[in-house]
Amino acid sequence: MESNFTDVPSTDAPRLRRPRGLVTEIVETLAASIREGQLQPGDKLPTEAEIMVRFDVSRTVVRESISKLQASGLVETRHGIGTFVIPNRDVGNFRIAPADFATINDVISVLELRISLETEAAGLAAQRRTTQNLEALATALRGFQDSIHGDTDTVPPDFQFHMEVARATGNRHFEDLMTYLGTMIIPRTRVNTPQSAPEGRLAYLQRVNGEHENIYNAIRSQDAEAARAAMRTHLSNSRERLRKGQSTPPTAS
Repeated sequence: MESNFTDVPSTDAPRLRRPRGLVTEIVETLAASIREGQLQPGDKLPTEAEIMVRFDVSRTVVRESISKLQASGLVETRHGIGTFVIPNRDVGNFRIAPADFATINDVISVLELRISLETEAAGLAAQRRTTQNLEALATALRGFQDSIHGDTDTVPPDFQFHMEVARATGNRHFEDLMTYLGTMIIPRTRVNTPQSAPEGRLAYLQRVNGEHENIYNAIRSQDAEAARAAMRTHLSNSRERLRKGQSTPPTAS
């Protein structure tokens, strides 16, 4: 079935350009239409020309938006025919896939889930950690620091630190869940938060590193409540940084 613009949220009032950027505006609007059922699996998306008119954007912006929806696993393009919504083949089974990180709001939703899970994991880690667990956590911290100073990718050591917290619980289910989620749970894999941070990349990453150190120190001291508080603060700060980023005008469109 071919979709038309009655499927996509619209308004007769004059539209103000959202500061999050043109591509993000289109991606979030279409992704919401898919998740809310206004665009069903198998439906054809509006044409490039229709989207250009609807959002008052260039063809380049439309194509980049469609590309992001494709990368998120929400749509597929059949050359010469059009772009279609992909059916969800895992209905009824819990999963967090790349398609669930299509927008900033999606990333925030996963962070909220992590807050509940990893806060308790940090508390258990403080109670149960071994000397080997502490050594592994310290190694991950050093890796993060080295990445900051070497201006290299900080995502692997960031994820490794959270993985080691999960391992330190002594409960394999926490580790299994972190393994299942993988590095995509780190917001920087989806949103360029260091570059958009008002304090700059270096100060931003140093602040994240300091939050990791607070978690480590609480676990080392076997202070379960302090560990829970430090983890909750760390993940809540990530959530708030993303929320603020949504309202920060982009430097370029």
